[in-house]
Amino acid sequence: MGFLYILGWISLGIQITFLTLSIVAGLYYLAELAEEYTTQARRCILFMISFTIFVYIMLMIFEEFPWSMLLCGFVAQGFHLSIMGGFPFIRLLSVPFLGSLVMLVVNHFLAFQYFTTVYVPFTQVLAYFTVCMWIVPFALFVSLSANDSVLPTVNEQSRRSPDVVSNYFSRNKKQGLLSLFNYMKEQLLPARSKKAF
Repeated sequence: MGFLYILGWISLGIQITFLTLSIVAGLYYLAELAEEYTTQARRCILFMISFTIFVYIMLMIFEEFPWSMLLCGFVAQGFHLSIMGGFPFIRLLSVPFLGSLVMLVVNHFLAFQYFTTVYVPFTQVLAYFTVCMWIVPFALFVSLSANDSVLPTVNEQSRRSPDVVSNYFSRNKKQGLLSLFNYMKEQLLPARSKKAF
């Protein structure tokens, strides 16, 4: 009986490892898709935002959610829409991006407060969190790497040198989810040597 207990913990560790690797591979694939097809990614994210706003309207009509939760959700979607104005360029220190992060935290706080006081089945709670709070920020997070592969344009912050190419090459590092995965792949996986024939 003791050996089976130890074997159970070992198999749980293996399953967690495989699950983590599957999630990372899926994120990498989604980041590549968002990077390759920025116009379609923009349309898809705008559809997600519109659908989330529609869900909030339906919740306002048919459910008895607190107005603070609904208002917070509408404000968060407003911030998401303003982020999409400059898509695929997402500035991490802009007011819409920081506002969406603040509203994400506030909305989680209000949702946890509501769902701990009112009994709602777990599947419905999970549906609210998935559709209303997680799907759009997740899509924006995955599409952060789309900024790395966009053709060079004039840098808005430095008006001193209007040269498009020098602005593009003067950026120090590419940042984003895909760049992080590529860095992790280069650091963690051994390099393959090519055979010369």
